Amino acid sequence: MNVHQPATKVADTAAPVHTLLARRWSPRGFDRDHTPEEREVTALLEAARWAPSANNSQPWRFLVARRGEDAFDWLVGLLAPGNRSWAPSASLLVLVAAQTADDNGRPRPWALYDTGQAVAALTVQAEAEGLSVHQMGGFDADAAGRELDDSLTPVVVVAIGRHDPQALLPEPLASREQAARSREPLDALLLGRPTADRQVA
Repeated sequence: MNVHQPATKVADTAAPVHTLLARRWSPRGFDRDHTPEEREVTALLEAARWAPSANNSQPWRFLVARRGEDAFDWLVGLLAPGNRSWAPSASLLVLVAAQTADDNGRPRPWALYDTGQAVAALTVQAEAEGLSVHQMGGFDADAAGRELDDSLTPVVVVAIGRHDPQALLPEPLASREQAARSREPLDALLLGRPTADRQVA
C-alpha cells in the first residue's frame, strides 16, 4: 500500500472550459469518515432529474445506498475485485439503471444515452458540492438486473464521496491516482463529412 500526495488534476484544455469541468476527475481515494448532508444528496439527484431526455421520458432510475446500509454492502458485493478494493470507502454507492421499455412494453431506444446525460449532470453537481464521483462499469450487471424490474437495464455503479488524497490504495491504483489526466487531442475526435461514394452507397 502506498500513501500518495495530492495530485494536480486540472485539465489542460484546448480552450477555456468551466472550472467545474476542468477540475473534475474520478478519484479512487475517498474519505471513510465523510457523510454527505441530505441536502447534498438531494441536490445530486435533482441535477440528474433535470437532465434532457427524448420526449421527456426521463428513463433513469437510481438506487442510492449509504455506507453502513445493507444495500451498500450488496452493491459492494456486485463490484469487480479491483473496484471492491477501494469503493467501500465512498460515502454513497448508486446503482443507475435505464428504463429501456415504457409502461406499454415499447422500446425506448435512447434510454441509455439519456441515462448517461443524467449521470453527467449528477457528476457536475457533485463537483459543485465539493464531492467526487467515480463511475464503474466493472460490476455484475446480470446479478443487479435480477433484483430490478424487467424494464430496467443496469448501466453503472457510481461511487460518491469526499476525496481523500491521503487514502491508501494498492498498486497500480495508487500510481493512477497520481497520473495527470489525459484525453485524445480534439482533432482526433472530429468526424469528416462522408465522401460522395459513401453517400451514393
